[in-house]
Amino acid sequence: MKKLRIALLLGGTSPEREVSKATASSIYPVLLALGHEVLLVDPAYGKEQPENNAAFFAPENYRAISNRNYVEAVNSSMFDKVDLAFLALHGRWGEDGTIQSLLELRGIKYTGSKVLSSSISMDKQMSKILFRHYNVNTPEWVSFEKNSFVPSSAAEIIKNKFKSAFVIKPNDQGSTVGLTICNSSSEAGPAFDLAFSYSDKVLAEEFIPGHEITVGILEDKALPVLEIKPKHNLYDYECKYTSGMSEYIVPADIPSEAAAELQKEALVAFTSLGCSIYGRLDFRVNFNYKPFCLEVNTLPGMTSTSLVPKMAKAAGISFEDIVDRIIRLSMK
Repeated sequence: MKKLRIALLLGGTSPEREVSKATASSIYPVLLALGHEVLLVDPAYGKEQPENNAAFFAPENYRAISNRNYVEAVNSSMFDKVDLAFLALHGRWGEDGTIQSLLELRGIKYTGSKVLSSSISMDKQMSKILFRHYNVNTPEWVSFEKNSFVPSSAAEIIKNKFKSAFVIKPNDQGSTVGLTICNSSSEAGPAFDLAFSYSDKVLAEEFIPGHEITVGILEDKALPVLEIKPKHNLYDYECKYTSGMSEYIVPADIPSEAAAELQKEALVAFTSLGCSIYGRLDFRVNFNYKPFCLEVNTLPGMTSTSLVPKMAKAAGISFEDIVDRIIRLSMK
């Protein structure tokens, strides 16, 4: 494969900005090792990008960030000779089809799923509707809109809908941002306040006791199933991004039939949203090993604690090979 000029997009304006920087810091040296010319771009900075690479990964911002800057960045001369945009962005404006749309308008190829699939995958309710249509099992849920939300009515709906624990979460965030597990409707008030601070639509979803499971997809094939055993009751932000806060078992210590069913469900869920190239499917699996698909991640994390690299390694695929395959597939 010829050596490419690749724009590595990182940072962004979502609550997952720091996670994005961590992903990019892992991908950046691999792109260089593969011999590509790499241009770092933080679209949240617009046309005024840092002059030294260290500033892209620093915790403090180089300048004010805004969503408007994405348009300026992509429309600037920085992208004039770019062969491929490698997306290391997470969350809104990076994973929801926005940056993908801007790149397509400029005729620039990019990694990961296309615009519509990215948009649907970030809309948890729409994803769940499509899961149901394609017979992919998913937890029961009910949605609430911020502009018509009545706390007393919501509490009554939840009380009638869920007989045990339930989850309240924003409809369009990742990394468990704004998510709370509640054991009764009386605990829902603060959970709704938190979730609505991140999104105008919030889901209340049945909590499935059992196993935290994820399945990676690469080149339209399911990777070995991975089980997560977090130190907390929930695989929350801290457990996801703090070394030592979770135990990862891959291949998962579950019956082979259950693992095969999870891989099958993951592929169906992935294709049901029209996703492509690579991704990760998150599941809860009850104590009878029945899977419940939660969501599709079209730009999964690629940090030292990330899950797709762990699953790929169990299949004999190195991190460098993952990155190389993503590039090759994206250039087709």
